Amino acid sequence: MNRSQDLYATESSKSVEQFARDFTEVVKGNAFVVNNLDTMNMKKTFAEHGGKVSDDFDLHMMQICKPTKADGSLSFNPERSILMPKFVMVFSKDGKTQVRYLSYSAQDISELVLDDPKFPESLAQTFAKIRSMIDEAK
Repeated sequence: MNRSQDLYATESSKSVEQFARDFTEVVKGNAFVVNNLDTMNMKKTFAEHGGKVSDDFDLHMMQICKPTKADGSLSFNPERSILMPKFVMVFSKDGKTQVRYLSYSAQDISELVLDDPKFPESLAQTFAKIRSMIDEAK
């Protein structure tokens, strides 16, 4: 893994909540979905399960999927599923909204999903699209 290539780190001028709403709309407009709309607000999710965080904790973990691509991909090779959960993390730090997204290099993908030469390129396209949707929403 190469942090400078695989970790997309950016800031938004929007609040965490506003970025999450706007990103959800951008995602929908590109035939992706946020799978966990009801549980992405980790403060709320932790509280519902007995967890406690500070009042200013505002992490949103947004799980992104494109069902019309994932269906064929996973039907073709269920081994690909290890790399299918894609999360965009949104939180505030030092008074600014931070956005983080972790992807994988073609080499990493090839090492994790063996004997599937088309998958790294396909997944790289999805990674690039998610980064562009983040940029559009911020």
